[in-house]
Amino acid sequence: MLEKLEPYEIFTLRPDAFWIWNNEEVKERLSWYYQVMINKKPAKFIIAKHIESPVNPYEVEDQRELWKIHDSLEKEFVKIYKEIRNDRLKLEELHKPKYSFLDVKIALAKSYLKNCRLCEWKCGVNRLSGRPGICMMDKDCIVHSYFHHMGEEAPLVPSGTIFYGGCNFRCVYCQNYDISQLYARHGERVDSRKLAIIQETLRKTGARNINHVGGEPTPHIPFIVESFKYLNINVPQLWNSNMYLSLEAMKIIKDLIDIWLPDFKYGNNQCAWRYSKARNYWEIITRNIKIAYQNGDMIIRHLVLPNHIECCTRKVLEWIAKNTPRALVNIMDQYRPEHLVAKYPEKFPEIARRPYRNEILEAYKIADELGILYKPIS
Repeated sequence: MLEKLEPYEIFTLRPDAFWIWNNEEVKERLSWYYQVMINKKPAKFIIAKHIESPVNPYEVEDQRELWKIHDSLEKEFVKIYKEIRNDRLKLEELHKPKYSFLDVKIALAKSYLKNCRLCEWKCGVNRLSGRPGICMMDKDCIVHSYFHHMGEEAPLVPSGTIFYGGCNFRCVYCQNYDISQLYARHGERVDSRKLAIIQETLRKTGARNINHVGGEPTPHIPFIVESFKYLNINVPQLWNSNMYLSLEAMKIIKDLIDIWLPDFKYGNNQCAWRYSKARNYWEIITRNIKIAYQNGDMIIRHLVLPNHIECCTRKVLEWIAKNTPRALVNIMDQYRPEHLVAKYPEKFPEIARRPYRNEILEAYKIADELGILYKPIS
């Protein structure tokens, strides 16, 4: 059982987790997340529970029909969400129906386990048969660990982090390669009810949010979305992801996530393929980050790779400045050779070292020139 974190413990470990909220610009850009975090607003998944479905979605076998119901209810959700956000409506004024918008999303998400298209590999595997997809996940939700993470960005600490198994990338420098690639299926198998209990425990013991990460959370969307049905405590939901989701997956989760924490790794498809074996990276990730930006608060992470300032860092930061100007950005200097780069440095000589100080300073200079807000959280 997790012990409850006391405020003095948090302050001792991460005083910036308190001071960050004195920064009015950070507070304004993360205003929805902040209000949910302090229980002034309901998390979006709770609002979704109060939008009534006209039918029992679990009895609708036609996926196309489910999407029609979903898209109709989404309009109602957006209207209600905006009214709650702008203090024109309180959650208590809504009734809780037998079947809700959330139930429709659950039914849709689970339907993709039969022919998986949750990420852009769209491998089509019937995961219910026990056959794993490219992500190495099958019919089970696998959790490797969960705890109060004190090393995340200041507004998120302490973060109720859940590390899921598997990944749809094959990053040669992955720092979590044991759970994402080598031993992806060796964690604890949990059902959606247990996943809800984990989230409730994390929140009640001091977590500011529930941080879905991995590995990669995308293969676990059916279980994560269903867990919200059993989660009866208010807590911001955070999506910490490589953002290689399909459009269908983005449509399912975008109304349920309060704050997004996307990795934006590469400025071109060639680097993405060489280091992560991801096809069409730039087109997919920019599309999904735009969707996420329009549907919640956002902190974008960019890991500075050695020898990749011009091909990746500059292009990523330029895109952010143009397309997601209100997003906070964490320009990360934590890269170190891990996994295959550490094992076979001769195969990846260009990234077989830590970034030089001048490379990090150049990344900061680019961000400053573009007017990106990164200093409070980098």
